[in-house]
Amino acid sequence: MTHRKFPPPVSVASQVTVLCTFFAVVFTLYLIPLTISSPCIMEKKDLGPKPALIGHRGAPMLAPEHTLMSFRKALEQKLYGLQADVTISLDGVPFLMHDSTLRRTTNVDQVFPELARRPAAMLNWTALQRLNAGQWFLKTDPFWTASSLSPSDYREVQNQSICSLADLLELAKGNATLLLNLRDPPRDHPYRGSFLNITLEAVLRSGFPQHQIMWLPNRQRPLVRKMAPGFQQTSGSKEAIASLRRGHIQKLNLRYTQVSRQELRDYASWNLSVNLYTVNTPWLFSLLWCAGVPSVTSDSPHTLSRVPSPLWIMPPDEYCLMWVTADLISFSLIIGIFVLQKWRLGGIRSYNPEQIMLSAAVRRSSRDVSIMKEKLIFSEISDGVEVSDELSGCSDSSYDTYANSTATPMGPRGGGSRAKTLADRAGR
Repeated sequence: MTHRKFPPPVSVASQVTVLCTFFAVVFTLYLIPLTISSPCIMEKKDLGPKPALIGHRGAPMLAPEHTLMSFRKALEQKLYGLQADVTISLDGVPFLMHDSTLRRTTNVDQVFPELARRPAAMLNWTALQRLNAGQWFLKTDPFWTASSLSPSDYREVQNQSICSLADLLELAKGNATLLLNLRDPPRDHPYRGSFLNITLEAVLRSGFPQHQIMWLPNRQRPLVRKMAPGFQQTSGSKEAIASLRRGHIQKLNLRYTQVSRQELRDYASWNLSVNLYTVNTPWLFSLLWCAGVPSVTSDSPHTLSRVPSPLWIMPPDEYCLMWVTADLISFSLIIGIFVLQKWRLGGIRSYNPEQIMLSAAVRRSSRDVSIMKEKLIFSEISDGVEVSDELSGCSDSSYDTYANSTATPMGPRGGGSRAKTLADRAGR
């Protein structure tokens, strides 16, 4: 009988080493959440006011960007301000456009195909007014919101045109703050050098309150401060606080990934307000709210305006208690699994190989067991006869008889032929 070879048992030292390594990794994973820092892990009483909302080019999810409809939709949400990009036409009319060309947001390819690739500022205002600035919104559906428009809004979108700066100033006067960013015309533009002055004069001539203008261009700030001392001078780049103070900067307009919580606190200590762009999702808006951001620019002001409080805010003590409780429950489950596995392995090791084989044999079918018994019985009879013949020193004739009997073919199970041979021997 061949015995199965089992691997040598693992040493106690190896088991202890593996166990210690496992628990070290587990405890490290348990402690990591306690080191996580989030702006919304704070006491509710320390939460600052809700960040003011500035519509990015109006409300571009509800209407085509930089159109009067878009700005009006944003004002309906009672926003703090509106952001707009200003450039100038070939004949000196400031108008609103973000891209350098007109191809994305107008039908210039159909109306003026020969001028489609020219810079937007290289067309005069009369030509610009002939373009449709709303049909592209329905065709491309940039924010997947066109299907949610009401029938009246759908018709209004189709009739939108390019908006002038004067129209925006008239619409927003007394209703919102304006964050103005200037897009310089090409170098060969006739108003390249005077573009800033023309825009500044248009703002002042409209009678728009100066304290509601966030002036973003960095060029000729001393001149702008002299002509419009009430403007909120705004910088679009991070600089040292001392440099910002020397430039009489009151606000910063930065991407939300460019500033840390510590920098926000530093700017606040120097009375510098920070506006972050472009924030469109409630969870990000909630984090910035907890971080103490004063205002944000958004493509989705209609959604963020309906967020009454941060999506989640938790005191530090509750946060720690939550994770400690989760760690204890998890650790208890791990210990329970270890104990159960140890108990099962202990039960297996109490059996020797023969017992395991016998247990396997017992579970076999009764037919197989009967066959095994018959083979064992005839094997023992055969072994007994062979031993007696050897001891008696049988003769040649008996040897031949023995040889003939062993050469006789056996039946299917060998029982009938072997029994007949034994009976002949007994007669002799």
